[in-house]
Amino acid sequence: MHNHDIAHQAAHSTQKENSDQFQKEAQRVTLIGMVIDIILGVLKVVFGVVSHSYALVADGLHSFSDALTDILVIAITKYSRLEPDADHPYGHERFETLGTVVLGALLIAVAGAMAWDSVIRLINSTAIEIPTWPALIIATLSIVAKELIYRYTFHIGTLIKSDLIIANAWHSRTDALSSIVVFIGIAGAMSGFSWLDAAAAVVVALMIAKVGWDLSWDSVKELVDTAIPQEEIDELRQFIKQTPGINNVHDLRSRHMGPDIILDLHLQVRSSISVSEGHQIGLKVTKRLKQQYPHIKDVTFHIDAEDDDHNGEHITSASLPLRDEVIRTLKNAWLGTIDIDDNHRINLHYLDNQVSVEIFLDTDEKLPADILKKLSAQTESIDWLGDLTLWYPHK
Repeated sequence: MHNHDIAHQAAHSTQKENSDQFQKEAQRVTLIGMVIDIILGVLKVVFGVVSHSYALVADGLHSFSDALTDILVIAITKYSRLEPDADHPYGHERFETLGTVVLGALLIAVAGAMAWDSVIRLINSTAIEIPTWPALIIATLSIVAKELIYRYTFHIGTLIKSDLIIANAWHSRTDALSSIVVFIGIAGAMSGFSWLDAAAAVVVALMIAKVGWDLSWDSVKELVDTAIPQEEIDELRQFIKQTPGINNVHDLRSRHMGPDIILDLHLQVRSSISVSEGHQIGLKVTKRLKQQYPHIKDVTFHIDAEDDDHNGEHITSASLPLRDEVIRTLKNAWLGTIDIDDNHRINLHYLDNQVSVEIFLDTDEKLPADILKKLSAQTESIDWLGDLTLWYPHK
């Protein structure tokens, strides 16, 4: 087994171990949050009913929605970290994005129901009851607990670069903020402003809806392959140009795949280099990009011998003939003057919407001037033919 095979297997093994570790971390933090959400949900609903605080009951429903989304997060993070397969050659990270959309939509739905009920209670002010002091204690407990779980979850989400875990952390932060609003509403209602408790529930609902919208919108943009910001594209373009052998880079396209980025780009190199050298330059660009920007997961490059991109349209015609047709056309044009076939070494260069031809002759006897003139005249009617060069063996 070659050394590079061993290195590749070791890198693949390390990558899989990291993925498994990330998945375990994501599940651990989410399970902890789920248990806390269930406990807080029960306490808020029970003491909200007993203490006559609708804002606390609404906040309890918010905590239960947190627990449900925690279950969603556990399921999706497990699936999104699977290795690429035949059906998903780019990986499963988009399932995490889809999960974030569902999570945001659920937040908006919960917020809408909470806001509607609270507005009805505000309109029917005679139904408003004054909360009692146990509601204040539970609201304070919720503030402390949710802020702690937010900090822990956000730390893990940043560590493993998971937008879904970070989104779930902000979900916990909204619960902490909503509990602050609930605390103010309960305290205000107990001080004689009875409407403050129901008003606090409306504010909580609006806060939840705002977070849900932000999460869903960002993820929807990712699902429809929205490009990375223009300033980042410009930075990548300048970085690529620093690679030796690169004359220019154009048609740089980007899209997100979960927390990662996928790039498609056209690299312009010298027109005289070989196919293998151009490919090697492209591999070098890919390596440099992944080393400098670890969040770039995949790079697909196209090697161009000229700048064929004008306002997003490629000027090189796809109707230009390929090798077999080029040789057949020249052979027919030169019939009776000179004979060429596949045994000759022939290089074709597709430049300026024409085909330039280099033919390496197998004889060291130079053709007479009148023959060269005749060859040129016989190819004048070939509109796609550019430069024509004949090479003799080097003595």
